Amino acid sequence: MRTALISDIHGNLPALEAVLAHLDARTDVDAVYHLGDLVGYAPWPNEVVETMRRRGMAGVAGNYDSTTATDYAHCGCKYEDPRQEALSHESYAWTRAHVTPETKRWLGGLPFRIDLRPLGGHTGGPRLVLVHGNPVLNTVYWTEDRSDAFCSKMAQHLGVRAGDVAAFGHTHKPWTRVVDDVRFVNTGSVGRPKDGDPRAGYVVVEMDGEKADVEFVRVEYDVARAAAGIRESALPDEFAVHLEQGSTTSKGGVA
Repeated sequence: MRTALISDIHGNLPALEAVLAHLDARTDVDAVYHLGDLVGYAPWPNEVVETMRRRGMAGVAGNYDSTTATDYAHCGCKYEDPRQEALSHESYAWTRAHVTPETKRWLGGLPFRIDLRPLGGHTGGPRLVLVHGNPVLNTVYWTEDRSDAFCSKMAQHLGVRAGDVAAFGHTHKPWTRVVDDVRFVNTGSVGRPKDGDPRAGYVVVEMDGEKADVEFVRVEYDVARAAAGIRESALPDEFAVHLEQGSTTSKGGVA
């Protein structure tokens, strides 16, 4: 069973369209799920959500999705400095002002997690568990430099065990590691990469009952179109620079 996972689109319709076209052209992917943060930072929140609705793609709520849906006080984001915090508040205010009631209702209906049994529901495992980020607190980032002990603690919170795969996004940097025979996979980001590579990213997880293989994929997309859309909107221009650089160099906020 080969499952594609996409995450952290953040309102970037050109990036989403390129990734979906890339996936549609593949013949070796059995299912596609999203891991949340569909909105924020780019000017197409409604179009992104409508695209997912039309495709009937299942997925989980990101912090940006659930906070937008509930008109929470902030987006549940982490900040590295006061400028990032200010920019994040601008993004959140713009997003809340521009999403439609229908978009908010749909975002509010996304589940916190999804548990899949790729080999069939009649078996005892292995499982592929999907969440957006840290299963305890989104503002505590689950980054690649976290210790094995931290990963084991997250595994306990998720209830995963040897042979299972825990997949998440949120930090916009792809990585994978095995701790105590549990495979941890960060999907990276479709619409707002932070690893210095401006291309959209997704992963494919293959599970055969004995092991889990992970394929990281990068996809070229029309970054200029996305950056122009941001600059033509009332969103801060720093968000466009962030997409062009594929990094946080622009101080464009941390989702």
